[in-house]
Amino acid sequence: MKHVAAYLLLVLGGNSSPTADDVAKALSSVGVEVDQDRLDALISDMDGKDLGELLESGKAELAKFGGGGGGGGGGGGGGGAGGAAEEEVKEEEPEEEEEADIGGGMDMFGGDDDGGDY
Repeated sequence: MKHVAAYLLLVLGGNSSPTADDVAKALSSVGVEVDQDRLDALISDMDGKDLGELLESGKAELAKFGGGGGGGGGGGGGGGAGGAAEEEVKEEEPEEEEEADIGGGMDMFGGDDDGGDY
């Protein structure tokens, strides 16, 4: 897959017919090891073929897989006894925040009257 990905990136970058050396150079530039046998097989498979036509023909093949949707979410929980009973809704009252007394005239920006470092 790494060889195919590099090949496709080179085509997207403007190289309409990347060579094995082009792909190897692209992969090695990011520290990826090249499997020369697989790369040579890819290049020979792609020789003389138009990538756009290959992608279009591949779309038809992918349609056969059917993919379907995801598993979907589970159903909601079943209702209790007839659904007529209502739950009590308890609203939480927001708690008031108290200011902390850190005492001693502490100033966040060092504004104590000692002269400080600044």
